[in-house]
Amino acid sequence: MADSRGGNRALDLDALAVGDRFRLFNFTHRDDYVVYLWVLRAMDRLRAVHRVQVGSEDVAAAMAELALAHDGVPMVDGSLRGRLDALAADGIVHRLEDASRAGSLERYRNRQSVYQFSELGYRAFTAVEDVLAARVRDANLSRLVFSDILDDLRSLAAANRAGDEEQVYRRISRLDQVMEDMVRRSARFHVTLGEIVTSTEASPELFLRYKNALLTHMTDVMAELDRHLPRLHRAVLDVEATGVATMLVRAADADDRPFLSPGERMEDWKRRWEVLRAWFTAEPGAESGAAELRRATRAAVSGVVALLRQLTEAQRGGVNRASELRHLAEWICDTPDEDAAYALAAAAFNLGSARHMGGAYDDVEQISPRATWWDAPGVEVALTPFRTGRQAGPGIPQPVRVDPRRRADLRREQIAARAAERRAARSLAERGPHGRALDEAETRVLLALLTRALEARSVVSGRLGSGDGSDDTVVLRLVPHSAGSSVRTPHGLLHLPGFALEIAPRAGTAHA
Repeated sequence: MADSRGGNRALDLDALAVGDRFRLFNFTHRDDYVVYLWVLRAMDRLRAVHRVQVGSEDVAAAMAELALAHDGVPMVDGSLRGRLDALAADGIVHRLEDASRAGSLERYRNRQSVYQFSELGYRAFTAVEDVLAARVRDANLSRLVFSDILDDLRSLAAANRAGDEEQVYRRISRLDQVMEDMVRRSARFHVTLGEIVTSTEASPELFLRYKNALLTHMTDVMAELDRHLPRLHRAVLDVEATGVATMLVRAADADDRPFLSPGERMEDWKRRWEVLRAWFTAEPGAESGAAELRRATRAAVSGVVALLRQLTEAQRGGVNRASELRHLAEWICDTPDEDAAYALAAAAFNLGSARHMGGAYDDVEQISPRATWWDAPGVEVALTPFRTGRQAGPGIPQPVRVDPRRRADLRREQIAARAAERRAARSLAERGPHGRALDEAETRVLLALLTRALEARSVVSGRLGSGDGSDDTVVLRLVPHSAGSSVRTPHGLLHLPGFALEIAPRAGTAHA
């Protein structure tokens, strides 16, 4: 499936460009990152009222206004300008010199600076704000979006058929925005669901409180997706029937982004349409995006149901990690003295052994089990756990050596053995198992068929009935018989009390 919008452009950046983009987040690693965050919030407040270029005194006034509404705004002293210069060094803001703001020769000589957000810097700031504003309860899958997409696809086909350039642009733009929002919601919901599932051991009450709403939500989304997916597939094909190239040319002509050439706008809309088409139409050998969403949601429902069963059984039994820790805490509190409490905690959490690195002696009987690790002699340790703290593994698997000659020999041996089994089976069917001594090959075939027949026996009215065992050549049948039967093999006489043997070719009749 095609990548989402903008994904290819991010993958095409080289290491230097990626380093420059990561430098925009340097303020989050400083000791006073909260101060820098509120400075950027003050600049964003001024930017909202169309004050693009601001000075340090403007930022200070905006922070004072924010402090009236929020308690967490820090007090910034005379170091505000230095912080703005640090943000300019990171590329988040641009620093410009504005001579018109200097009211005197002294202020002009001090080079009065003004600051404004850079485009990438503002995106970095909004990305940090989005992370800080994210809440688990906001994650959801949009159930009604599929009907909106279906309506937009039908309107897009009608507009392209009628030659309405502006309507084509509006509809395809709306589809692109809706698809981007749906992909973002889906990814966020499944990531949040994974966090909820993995964190239920610490808070099972929270999971049990929202389980019904969660299951209902995912079930409704799957039902809506199953209902609309065939219609969306047909709607995409209807749009393509009106002419994809013509539709993309009309959308690119109506696109008024001034910084892109006509060819770039055409490529951009072509990529967006390919992403949208891949969501609802499957390519040969690959699933559509909607099918992947349905499969992931179905698997999530199964995981939630399994976790619900696990939590219900744990609460019914009354034993889980939380109850065990509570019982252990009660035991420690009930100990007669402090030494006994330390001993019980050390035994429960294995605090007396060196768990960071260790090994076993070649002859464990030479060392007393009562000796502490401090008094016991040392043991040789491999370099890998000594240097890294991890156990030494078997290493990288070696490549499998391909030996065509040996493989051909094994294949010939296998064919010859199978042919010998078939000859022995035909001999059993033609000559019968009784009144003669079987050879080794016939004995092996007889025992294999007899094993299958014994496993297939059934009990009818308290008595064992007949059983059949077969391969691709013959059929062996165990028939109840009062006198029983016996077969002579190279290793002795095989008795079958209460049963008689019948062996016949697989496609023929039984031969006693």
